[in-house]
Amino acid sequence: MNQPTPAIVAQDAVRRLPRVALLLFCLAYVLPGFIGREPWKNADIAAFGYMFEMASGGASWLAPQLLGQPPEFDALLPYWLGAWAIQAAPSWLPADLAARLPFVLLLAMTLLATWYGVYSLARSPQAQPVPFAFGGEASPPDYARAMADGGLLALIATLGLAQLSHETTPALAQVAFTSVSFFAIAALPRRPGIAIPCLFGGLAGLALSGAPSMAVLFAGGGLVLGFFDRDRDVDTESRLLPPWKVAALLAAALLATAALSWWLGLWQWRLSPDGLSRDARALGRLLLWFTWPVWPLALWTLWRWRRQLASRHVALPLWFVLVSVVTTFVTPSSDRSLLLGLPALATLAAFALPTFSRSASALIDWFTLLFFSGCAFVIWVIWISLQTGVPAKPAANVAKLAPGFEPSFSLVAFLAALAATLAWAWLVKWRTGRHRQVIWKSLVLPASGAALCWLLLMTLWLPVLDFARSYTTVVRGVAMRIDQPGCVEAFGLSRAQAAAFRYHGNMDLRKASKQPACPWLIATVDLQAAMPVALDMHRWQLVATVRRPVDAHDNVLLYRRAATK
Repeated sequence: MNQPTPAIVAQDAVRRLPRVALLLFCLAYVLPGFIGREPWKNADIAAFGYMFEMASGGASWLAPQLLGQPPEFDALLPYWLGAWAIQAAPSWLPADLAARLPFVLLLAMTLLATWYGVYSLARSPQAQPVPFAFGGEASPPDYARAMADGGLLALIATLGLAQLSHETTPALAQVAFTSVSFFAIAALPRRPGIAIPCLFGGLAGLALSGAPSMAVLFAGGGLVLGFFDRDRDVDTESRLLPPWKVAALLAAALLATAALSWWLGLWQWRLSPDGLSRDARALGRLLLWFTWPVWPLALWTLWRWRRQLASRHVALPLWFVLVSVVTTFVTPSSDRSLLLGLPALATLAAFALPTFSRSASALIDWFTLLFFSGCAFVIWVIWISLQTGVPAKPAANVAKLAPGFEPSFSLVAFLAALAATLAWAWLVKWRTGRHRQVIWKSLVLPASGAALCWLLLMTLWLPVLDFARSYTTVVRGVAMRIDQPGCVEAFGLSRAQAAAFRYHGNMDLRKASKQPACPWLIATVDLQAAMPVALDMHRWQLVATVRRPVDAHDNVLLYRRAATK
């Protein structure tokens, strides 16, 4: 006997995850990493530098530049959001924190859109579980809600999401608008009222965030799927848009996005010159760790649902994942391209849940328990070593990697880390207890473990991470040697370094020339040999070499303009 779907789910297995607990869990994942830290190298502070310049009137809003350099990503909207937030923030709020506030909302929007995207796909007829002979199978709304909970947990559990989703870069805006577009295409047949504005807004936002080609590809795949989709809603009281209307709306959104991108000059191909000839092993490792632990679940979904590969709930997320993976292999920013596929990959992982056996769920639980408990233990041991000197070796290793770092104690950070660790212990006890099986239960520990380790890093380890990943040390070293902040010429500074000196040092940076216009010159050590070719070094006198303790490539040379005779 052939089953219509591989999902066999009873009503008892689709109990909803408590909404208050889910909300607090999402807050515990979203907020750490945005609050209390310095801008980090390289993309984070570089993007903030453009926002700061735009907000202060030093850069064009349609063609932002920083020390004569355009942004690495041809995006506009993310820089606008940060600049608007800086301008609207009160004077007592630091500019870097103000710039992060819109990105907090973008990450929250990513999680919310992913939840509703999974929910919409789970309502598809071919995604429904097998009906029982005497009733008792999961009802469609409850089943879809439980699947959406599982998809959200799968996304949070993904290791690659943590750092990039907490940076003020176009990458976060791209994944947020990708999630909105994904939800819109998934919900368009059933909920056109909310899906249509999300479709146009999501694709336009993705294009304005520097990924117009991805927006067109995503919409093109949805167009083909929408035209040939023959699913019918299980809820007879709701009306579905006919396939031709779905296809027409997707075609209109695609054309509007392409026209907007052309009008603003956003069509920029950034293909890697060596393309697929890059180190395949490095890309393979990136795919494995960046998408862990959802990629094994996604592969399991493709196997168990192989007879429904053309159905909307499998074909749509699969298309988003394939576009992202192929882009990963042909663009320089591999991790940021792969980031866009994580919401769809988490969706595929969610559809593995109703097909799991108890032994598979137990294997996931025990592996997750050991892995994340071990990570949390290491984080705590190193922090205790830094605070007390016992054990001595972890503190010595930190001192070797970050010379000059002085540990500090924060009661708020300690209490937050302690509360998160106790919550993890309670979850482990709850998960290993005898409870009725629910389909999202297997992803509680992976998601909680990922959130725990991220929160511990952003509380206990935040001082040493700030010391190692920010430019405040080298900027402070330069500023203390300059009489007063003012006009400073720069030679060879990267975007990130220029943003750091501009913001942390309050310096009026200008591009160095043969005719000095400022009393001071900052140059990178790596380009010292090229300076005599581009500059008249007889006009400059070396004052100091300012070192960045954790990376010699970030050392800078400070020159004073020589007195003319």
